[in-house]
Amino acid sequence: MEMDYSRLIGRIIEKFGTRVAFASAMGLKAEQLSRRLNNKAGWEIEEYIKACELLDIQAHEMGAYFFTAKLR
Repeated sequence: MEMDYSRLIGRIIEKFGTRVAFASAMGLKAEQLSRRLNNKAGWEIEEYIKACELLDIQAHEMGAYFFTAKLR
């Protein structure tokens, strides 16, 4: 099942301006972040936690950002 990260991407742009800046803050290469956002690689638990901290996403909001299925 593919996830829809459009809301997450919007939050990244809102808070960091670019995906590259967010990837750097996460300690990832831009390509690694791109693979996650394009459903080519999975997220690690620690990455979910760090991303939520960096993006000011509350625990009860995580589902909307990380676990929304992509509609076909």
